[in-house]
Amino acid sequence: MPERRTWAVAFVAPALVLIGVFLVFPALWTLYIGITDYQLTGPTAINPRVVGVTNFVSALDDALFTNSVWLTAVFVLGSAVIGQNVLGFTLAWLLRRVRPWLRRTVEGFVLLAWILPGPVVAYLWFAVLSRDGGTLGTLVGSNTAWLVEYPMASLVVFNIWRGTAFSMLLYTSALAAVPPSHLETARLVGASGWQTVRDVVFPHIRGHVLTNTLLISLWTANDFTPFLLTAGGPNHESEVLPVLIYRRALESGQLGYASAISLLLLIGNLVIALVYLRLLRRRA
Repeated sequence: MPERRTWAVAFVAPALVLIGVFLVFPALWTLYIGITDYQLTGPTAINPRVVGVTNFVSALDDALFTNSVWLTAVFVLGSAVIGQNVLGFTLAWLLRRVRPWLRRTVEGFVLLAWILPGPVVAYLWFAVLSRDGGTLGTLVGSNTAWLVEYPMASLVVFNIWRGTAFSMLLYTSALAAVPPSHLETARLVGASGWQTVRDVVFPHIRGHVLTNTLLISLWTANDFTPFLLTAGGPNHESEVLPVLIYRRALESGQLGYASAISLLLLIGNLVIALVYLRLLRRRA
């Protein structure tokens, strides 16, 4: 038994070391910086002073922070919780019975949007939404500056387009586990498509829905890609929390303040995760 325990520790030790180096240590270092007045340049860059919870209190009183929290909630709810979830399930549901070549083609195009690097995708969408010769403006016959006049709506649509692939793949796998006999019974009794999804499919995939919603919510809340499209503008109208943190840290040089906001974002992520885990446990 001790020998087995030694082997078990030896197997998990590399993973624990990686977790400690790349997750635990950065989190603790961020906590330390967050309670100091650490600046990117100047005297406090050399000798930062501990200021306690001052940065956190300042963040909660900062109108820009409150605005970023609201925009992040809109971004997550609109593009991930609703957009990617609904579109991903719809694609998975509709592709169940189409010809294999058509299903593979659609899945390939959707996956392509997901696997392309963020800067490449952002540049493509910038070209689509540009006022001067943009693809969308040319198609609809308008010179609208979409990223300026509708920055958050543009980001929501962009993130739905880019991130739906994960939801589609997860729901495709989940639907394969639904007993065909249950679906056939629903068809024989005359259930509509919505009734079949609500009463037959959803009870079987509820755990998958919660897991998918948790993952895409956390990914979206921490996504930095919006900066590549709008840089938080115009006038902070698309400045989600990751963008605010970046601008405070590197543009304003307020590393301590930015670290405090990072910790508040981390706490928000943990709260969301605990809520979803509680729902999953209630399901079990």
